Amino acid sequence: MIYSDIEGVLPAEQIKHNAKCHSLGNDGNQIMEAYSEEDISKVLSFAYQQSKTVNIISGGTKRGYGGELEQADILLSLGNYKGIVEHSVGDLTLTVKPGTTLREITEELAKHGQQVAIDTPWPELATIGGIIAANDSGPKRLLYGSARDLVIGTRIVYSDGRIIRTGGKVVKNVAGYDMNKLFIGSMGTLGVVSEITLKLRPLPSFEGLSLLQFPQGGQQAIREFSMQILDSMMEPVSLEILNPSFAEKMTGNRDYTLAIAFEDRKKAVQEQEKWVKNHVPIDAKHCVMHEEQARRWWEKFRHFGPNGHNDEEYNDSNTQAALKIGSNNFDVLIILEVSERLSKEHQVTTEAHGGVGHGISRVFIEGLPENIVSYIKALRSEVERRHGYVVCTHLPFKLRKLVCVWGEIPPYFALLEGIKHTNDPNRILNRQRFVGGI
Repeated sequence: MIYSDIEGVLPAEQIKHNAKCHSLGNDGNQIMEAYSEEDISKVLSFAYQQSKTVNIISGGTKRGYGGELEQADILLSLGNYKGIVEHSVGDLTLTVKPGTTLREITEELAKHGQQVAIDTPWPELATIGGIIAANDSGPKRLLYGSARDLVIGTRIVYSDGRIIRTGGKVVKNVAGYDMNKLFIGSMGTLGVVSEITLKLRPLPSFEGLSLLQFPQGGQQAIREFSMQILDSMMEPVSLEILNPSFAEKMTGNRDYTLAIAFEDRKKAVQEQEKWVKNHVPIDAKHCVMHEEQARRWWEKFRHFGPNGHNDEEYNDSNTQAALKIGSNNFDVLIILEVSERLSKEHQVTTEAHGGVGHGISRVFIEGLPENIVSYIKALRSEVERRHGYVVCTHLPFKLRKLVCVWGEIPPYFALLEGIKHTNDPNRILNRQRFVGGI
């Protein structure tokens, strides 16, 4: 049944009643499909005037990321609001609509020998709008940075329907305060991104991947070898450590594995790989992949972990969760060891990896709900003791009632509340989706 007061906001074919609430929450009673920026503005203006709550979805991969409101009045879908607005090949910039998947962007840019340097998971499902809203990133963040580092301009629809532009469409846009940063990573709680301008990079002419597999007890060797690389003049794209269970699925060997990627001219890549070969620690196994073989390895890497599509039904006996952990970069190895030890104590299975260069780790968990809850709490305690943080990037709605997704409320929370009040005074956008229930 479509609410009578919603009829007329958009054409009837763009509105439908949602009969069943998703197990991951962040749903809506009425689904409203936006095909244009004007549609977004109309929906938000209506919601603002009628005091209706709005959840926002695009690709749906991050449906289990935050959110204490199971079902809003409206689920605003941007999945069909996609496409490239402008591609300035010479200026290395791209303006795109939020519903465009990362895979669609990648394939289009490849025709011109360019790329947007984001290697987030599930690229065929994840949309650029969701990636920006979560400030997502992958192992190659070491060299390329996160989504926040690549955005140079946006168009934002405020909660009352007003439209603003932040930043610009050229890379050298440095005038004034960078308002882009305000919206990137805010989980859609401050406004709806209707257009994104990204800076691009040329596709590398050659790609290489060196895998170093260390026997049990070789963690100190990994640490020392990683420090050598970071202290050198080399420029690895990634320095990602895989824990034994994750490494087994990626390589067939249950050993701690260090994945070192290089992207550059062929000669530059080969020279750096030569350095790695000459400095491989004793007892470590070493193999090298190039070009298509390396790309296939990373493609497989990006297809692990739960998302809003492969975890649609809640299952007590095989519940899935995912964590993002931030720490001092050389604490990554300790955190991976702790995460593995705690998995045995709390009777869950885990696969994990972390970047020893940037300090971001990911842990994927499966098990009984009560065991997952106790595991997350124990791991968070260990990480916070080392001055790090744990964020639940995927968790069934029922468990988000038992585990704080974002951890402790930060000292600067009053500032976040003030920004929320200024941008969304009626608190209609993605209510309770962000830190402290904002």
